[in-house]
Amino acid sequence: MASVLVQPCPDPKFGDYQANALMGLAKVRKMNPRQLAAEVLAKLDVGDCCQKIEIAGAGFLNFHLSATAIARTLGSAAAGEHLFFEKTKEPKTVVIDFSSPNVAKPMHVGHIRSTVLGDALSRVARLLGHRVITDNHLGDWGTQFGMLLVGWKTILDSKRIQFDPLGEMERIYKEISRRCDPDKPGFDQPTLDSARGELVKLQAGDPQNLGIWTEMIRLSQAQFEAIYGRLGVRFDHTLGESFYNSRLASVVSQLMTAGVATETRGAKAVLSDESLPPKEDPFLVQKEGEWVPNPFIIQKQDGGFNYATTDLATLAYRLETWQADEVIYVTDGRQQLHFRQLFAAFRRWHPEVRTKLAHVWFGSILGEDGKPFKTRSGETVRLSDLLDEAEERALRVVSEKSPDLPETERREISRVVGIGAVKYADLLPNRQSDYVFSWDKLLALNGNTAPYLQYAYARICSIFRKGGLNASEQRASNSELRITEPQEIALAKKLFNFGLVLDAVVQENRPNFLCNYLYELAGQFTSFYENCPVLKSEPDVRESRLSLCRLTGKVMHQGLTLLGIETLEQM
Repeated sequence: MASVLVQPCPDPKFGDYQANALMGLAKVRKMNPRQLAAEVLAKLDVGDCCQKIEIAGAGFLNFHLSATAIARTLGSAAAGEHLFFEKTKEPKTVVIDFSSPNVAKPMHVGHIRSTVLGDALSRVARLLGHRVITDNHLGDWGTQFGMLLVGWKTILDSKRIQFDPLGEMERIYKEISRRCDPDKPGFDQPTLDSARGELVKLQAGDPQNLGIWTEMIRLSQAQFEAIYGRLGVRFDHTLGESFYNSRLASVVSQLMTAGVATETRGAKAVLSDESLPPKEDPFLVQKEGEWVPNPFIIQKQDGGFNYATTDLATLAYRLETWQADEVIYVTDGRQQLHFRQLFAAFRRWHPEVRTKLAHVWFGSILGEDGKPFKTRSGETVRLSDLLDEAEERALRVVSEKSPDLPETERREISRVVGIGAVKYADLLPNRQSDYVFSWDKLLALNGNTAPYLQYAYARICSIFRKGGLNASEQRASNSELRITEPQEIALAKKLFNFGLVLDAVVQENRPNFLCNYLYELAGQFTSFYENCPVLKSEPDVRESRLSLCRLTGKVMHQGLTLLGIETLEQM
């Protein structure tokens, strides 16, 4: 018995829903697709929801909803029985790894993508009934701490560390790393030796160095939490790289014993086992027309461990501790090879594990000149500065349009609009594409932007305010609503697709599906509102249209909340 997926019809003139998988089934069964479609149609019993079903093309089935089914479904939603989606019947445990800033460095504009994408995916998966575990894998260990310790002990500005701790730690790191780089002017061998020595002392558990390292983490996390608070992002766990230190030697030992890793040029690494074609093998790379080894190093020549070792230990921990059915990593596209190697190495280490491993990667943020988004002076844009500017720009717009509002209200509106605009601009594009950051576009009140959607929601709320009605009130029963006008029907059908869109977001790890759906829903509502009077219509029609308004508002609110975007009842 085969299951056939039914999806919204790409072109409404052909129907409301469509099944095109019968053509593939017919090929497997060596049948004529239209003949198979006719046999399926003869056995279908969907008279309670479909006006008609048509066979089209080479074997498509097109479904047309009946007016009765539309009204009945709207009525049950209006009574609070559902909001056009169902919880999954097969809940999974999903671990989502996202954001992951480095200790002692300010979060920059590049962190916005991982943070808001991961947060949106976790929100949608939770709503659909999955057990979601979010983990912020902080970069809190590594060679950089040797240089940071030297800087902390020799050139730290004791005043600046109080009011701008991440800025000060970034400054001392840049200065000491410059002195430790043989290829840069000012290279100083004693400083490099000191950095190596301080790192060894830290790794050996020296109390002073551990105390400074702990303080660096405390100061960094306080700054990170301030950013996350502004973005409305929370994590279930914040287990940094240091958490896995005690496991690293065992990981290497197990990989060597299992024959997954081998010694190569004094290091230990995972190499190709020649089980894949060269083009698909992450442990091979083509150079000068030949395929040569591309090792996944898990222990360096000096005996030190690295990201590969830590990530293998982290993945093993997540499966042991949380019994994850799926582990999702949300990072930029430059790490694609690393995750291909990580997943392949882990599969060879634990061939019995069937957990789905996914690298949800994304492109870069570009300035309007098409180059990586930077400040005017060429520096990386701090995320806190970006959010500040978003709120200030939104405040200017709000003050121009509503100068009579009290300043506290204008600032609250500008906070919601500004932060929402930045997040939505990041979620809207295909995540694998680079996108151009434009203040004018992301703060516009028209077009596919957060302010437009927030305004659309506020306009729905205003209908109930003008009528002296409760927007959240539910119908007393699930009786059918009167839906007759084309714009009413179109809006209703758009609402019906909400659950399908949420399913697609989870299946494809693409929040932009939800962004586009909400934009189209807002457009359908505008068409409905302009053509179908609500408050001035006859009483029975008025009730049906108010229900449509309520349901649209609820879906808009729920959808924006899933994207991590706040709404306002007045703008």
